[in-house]
Amino acid sequence: MGYSLDFRKKVLVYKDKHSLTFEQTSVHFDISIRTLFRWSQKIEPCVTRDKPPTKISDETLLIEVQNYPDDYQWERAKLPGVTQSAVYYALKRLN
Repeated sequence: MGYSLDFRKKVLVYKDKHSLTFEQTSVHFDISIRTLFRWSQKIEPCVTRDKPPTKISDETLLIEVQNYPDDYQWERAKLPGVTQSAVYYALKRLN
């Protein structure tokens, strides 16, 4: 789990207010230096991934669901050669 946006802002404000280096701030808050550098460049947390589906294409799964709406997930997993959990996450991604 990541740090909240208000905590990130407070840490950077504290760093600027007390004229601390990244290393001193890292020791004070017990946060890695790399994390502080990342926050100084982009403070908003990343909430979504822009990675396309790799194992099961969305179109294939939608066609499969329309043709066979009563299939179990393990039955859908046999056709494309993936696991049941991959089918679960793909269905969850597609709502």
